[in-house]
Amino acid sequence: MTEAGFGLLENVRKVFFREELGRRAAEDLVAIEEASLAFGQGELVSLLGPSGCGKTTLLRIIAGLIPRTSGSVRIRGAEVDGPQADFGFVFQSPNLMPWRTVLDNVLFPMEILGKRDAKAKERALELLDMVGLTGFGGVRPHQLSGGMQQRVALCRALVHQPSLLLMDEPFGALDELTRMEMHDLLLDIRARTRATVVFVTHSIAEAVYLSDRVLVFSKRPGRIIERIDVELAYPRSPEMRYTEGFAALERRASRALGVLHGPA
Repeated sequence: MTEAGFGLLENVRKVFFREELGRRAAEDLVAIEEASLAFGQGELVSLLGPSGCGKTTLLRIIAGLIPRTSGSVRIRGAEVDGPQADFGFVFQSPNLMPWRTVLDNVLFPMEILGKRDAKAKERALELLDMVGLTGFGGVRPHQLSGGMQQRVALCRALVHQPSLLLMDEPFGALDELTRMEMHDLLLDIRARTRATVVFVTHSIAEAVYLSDRVLVFSKRPGRIIERIDVELAYPRSPEMRYTEGFAALERRASRALGVLHGPA
């Protein structure tokens, strides 16, 4: 069950002006033409669209990492006008600090918040256990595979128990098998933590498998052109990917993106 009104974006527009883009820019760049959406607590919403459509820009606006040109972003009723201590962000690359151990990487947000203590360490170790990395707290990032590094990055984003988890194509660089494993891991963590997630992807299958709702973006300048409720049962399973219901949702998203043409 989700809590209505957890997140609300109204008429968000983002323009990168010529002076921001550098001397070679001939004109302003409209990254997001208009975006309005709402999501509830505990919901997983995917922003789906082609590269360069503005979905990552919108995610960063929600996170408070970059300013919007106009419009409103509210989380739990509060306007977002800068980085929020209780948000978690998972980037495309794990961005782990190579000189720190896995455990120290996970605990970094708690250091920033001045809350690195025994309770924080216990939470970090619980998360590492949850993602299958029990016993890896003392190793360095270079000793881990790409998938394992991304698991560490996920733990780091969750260690301070954020109210909102924002994920920017975090599994895009992984091989297909590892990517599917990470899908199930994310859904399991979400079920256990009741996290609210906004997830950016350009993979139709990934968006359908993970989400309660998929928001399909147009090419730049970005706008939401389709809103798809994913009414597939939980828990999700790999076998579900081969059902007619799953295929129908993929077809609907594909038509919205212009990949398929003709009647539904």
